Amino acid sequence: MAVKEFCEQLPLSIALRDDCALDTFYAGDNQHIVSHLSLIAKGQGEQFTYLWGKEGVGRSHLLQGVCHDAARFGLGAVYLPLATLTHRAPLQLVEGLERLNIVCLDDIDAICGNSAWEEALFYLYNRLRSVNHRLLVAAQCPPAKLEMKLADLKSRLSWGVTYHLHPLNDEQLIGALQLRARQRGLELSDEVGLFLLRRNMRSMPHLYELLERLDKASLAAQRRLTIPFIKEVLDL
Repeated sequence: MAVKEFCEQLPLSIALRDDCALDTFYAGDNQHIVSHLSLIAKGQGEQFTYLWGKEGVGRSHLLQGVCHDAARFGLGAVYLPLATLTHRAPLQLVEGLERLNIVCLDDIDAICGNSAWEEALFYLYNRLRSVNHRLLVAAQCPPAKLEMKLADLKSRLSWGVTYHLHPLNDEQLIGALQLRARQRGLELSDEVGLFLLRRNMRSMPHLYELLERLDKASLAAQRRLTIPFIKEVLDL
């Protein structure tokens, strides 16, 4: 069975977000990590990579971005958000995944302490290693702090390269908002960006959701993103 056919038959219904691409990620101080992931998406570079950082730094965006790019290069890749899959039979889900060029496991800390999942991922890790395919893992903590029962899996997760994703500062958050706004055909000034930061949580997922809401309101009202308009839409 060809890799493309295998991908189509995976027992998963996980769609990648269209806006989660490597070239739409505002890197800030993480550009070296994006460059590293760009190589992985081509089937090059390190075989095992571990990303960690607090909620909202873009782990899921990057993993999905690797899968998008891999598809463009004709490689087989899969994205598994483990936090939403803990109720599934792990051995069934990982069976045969070593046939894919790249496997991306998000929220690996969500399965810590679950013996069935830990054993299944240990099996997957060894199978990927044996065929020289790539594994990309993401979590909120470094591998040394994972509360896993299976010590062998925990140690293997630290065998490759580990990267800490740093959060964006205020100036970079505004830059990220402006990049996302341009992708939507909007203009967002520094003044408006600062206004949004001062009145909302400094979390990229939250800010992106807010921008999507403002985009729809701007389109419906045929108005630009100005502070008075934003106050009106957000009832501030």
